[in-house]
Amino acid sequence: MAHHTEEEYHIINYSTYVMVWLGLLAFTGATVAVAGFELKSLSVFVALSIASLKSMLVLNYFMHLKYEEAFFRVMVFVAFGTFAIFLILTFFDVSFRGIIF
Repeated sequence: MAHHTEEEYHIINYSTYVMVWLGLLAFTGATVAVAGFELKSLSVFVALSIASLKSMLVLNYFMHLKYEEAFFRVMVFVAFGTFAIFLILTFFDVSFRGIIF
């Protein structure tokens, strides 16, 4: 009963890191550009959506989540889902405070 204990290494080319970095720069530019538009209540949603895409790039490539086991990836997404629920509940609380009082 031999157990395989060696970790599997994934070699990522520098060109992949450069492309991810350029993508992050493009999303940052999109965030700045969208901030100049009058989107009213939609502006927070658009900014958070772009930030979510940027965080997915960082998680997958720079933190190597792309190469982890499925269970670990699911647990990371559960943590982010829990955070999103608290964030949404906070936005609802703040937005309806003026109506109650």
